[in-house]
Amino acid sequence: MIGYINSLETMGLVDGPGIRFVVFLSGCKLRCSFCHNPETWTNKDSIEITSEDLIKKILKYRHYYINGGVTFSGGEPLLQDEFLIDILKKCKMVNIHTAIDTSGVGNGNYEQILKYTDLVILDIKAIDKENYQKITGNDMTEFNKFLDTCIKFNKKLWIRQVIIPGINDTEEYILKLKEYIKNIKNVEKIELLPYHLYGVDKYSKLGIDYKLKDVLAMDTQKCNELYDLLMK
Repeated sequence: MIGYINSLETMGLVDGPGIRFVVFLSGCKLRCSFCHNPETWTNKDSIEITSEDLIKKILKYRHYYINGGVTFSGGEPLLQDEFLIDILKKCKMVNIHTAIDTSGVGNGNYEQILKYTDLVILDIKAIDKENYQKITGNDMTEFNKFLDTCIKFNKKLWIRQVIIPGINDTEEYILKLKEYIKNIKNVEKIELLPYHLYGVDKYSKLGIDYKLKDVLAMDTQKCNELYDLLMK
């Protein structure tokens, strides 16, 4: 089974619990206005790898996974569903904790994927159809399908939301987000991530227009205050 990856990280600290081996798979259907990894949108310049070779790399660093495991990120890992299922199975055969960092927009096979996934880190782009379309260029159908499957199987969820000045950095939005998340019973953790400018230079190098070029980075203190409001 061959997959396409953009990069590997052997000592990930922010992609799930503990220290993790992070696999960034290539390909994504969304074109989020705040995306900082546009180089992962397609398979261009990707590294081809078999699941057998990837599990060997994962096992090579296994002694570093203190309370951790492996996270499959992207791009969008759900787009390579057959490869993802295969490598997830291989990880579970050797008792490695598995997580996927996803926007929830793939090709289906969600039940099989979740069968071998211990944790889902789900990126929420917006909570209503209109704003989701504006931010991602897609409708919410596939996202809702994936979320419903996570709920059906009571899969552990970490919810992440990027907070962007002038778009969703208001108390009104945070209170709506709070109500939205209340309906998801299997949420273990919620994170508000302040919008940053780290990926802006990549767009000019790739010849892609950056949609938020006039937006400043999110103030960290204000983001923390919004998080406190969310968690009240």
